[in-house]
Amino acid sequence: MTLFVNRLTQLDVSWWCPTRGLVGASWQVDVELDGELGEDGMLFDFGEVKPWIKQRLDAGADHTLLVPTRAPGLELHDCREGLCVRTTLPWTMELRAPRQALTLLPWREIRAERLADHLAAELMRRPPPRVSDIRLRLREEEIEGAAYTYSHGLRRHAGNCQRIAHGHRSRLHIWQGGKRVPELEREWAERLADRYLVDQADIVTDEEPAWKQMLTSRYRTAQGQFFLRLPRERCEVLPTPTTVEWIADWLARQIAGETGRATRVQAFEGIDKGAIAQASP
Repeated sequence: MTLFVNRLTQLDVSWWCPTRGLVGASWQVDVELDGELGEDGMLFDFGEVKPWIKQRLDAGADHTLLVPTRAPGLELHDCREGLCVRTTLPWTMELRAPRQALTLLPWREIRAERLADHLAAELMRRPPPRVSDIRLRLREEEIEGAAYTYSHGLRRHAGNCQRIAHGHRSRLHIWQGGKRVPELEREWAERLADRYLVDQADIVTDEEPAWKQMLTSRYRTAQGQFFLRLPRERCEVLPTPTTVEWIADWLARQIAGETGRATRVQAFEGIDKGAIAQASP
């Protein structure tokens, strides 16, 4: 017998790509489970297995940086913060973070299908009673119109959002004069694609001339010490924390200022949640 749960949960992560760099992702998680029926006529109680799977995914890959340890131009070693990742392709990055903020995978690249198989195998190490196999499918939200990926970290967040390099794939809605403006949505999605959004307060000054073209952020949270150095051109600096509420406000103000028109922005943080902000020129 096979039972399924579509959209059981979602994963919001960033992953390192040797051609795109730091990429945010949001995947819906579909699950299939094989097993034998019990005397009660059920394979298991949905009310028990759904939180069991979600809890393990939340405690594992979710809100981490997925690191393909065999990717070209990538080095990994221990450091005082926990683990250090250095890259040269497609551009230079140095990240230092506690181990739980990274998911290390012995691959050359991250693929959603392979990650789904890996996560299913992890779940099957201690399966629920009567479950003989678990299969996962990771799929992107179907979005008509503009969408972009971004990465960030929230120093003041009490949960796993405090990790300095996790991300999202998000839709973007922009209104002016009471109507959606697809041209502006596409323009801003392109401007923000694969960018790192950083709070001005988290930036530290590098005195070394070699780092003039780089942006360095550093902070400490309950989970430990975090450090990230990226090319400035890959970053967008906000004067506030990079919560979705402040992202929506920042976008509304930027767009209203550039276009000279009152603007309403609906910004998403991954799938099905976000914030709305309005601004006038």
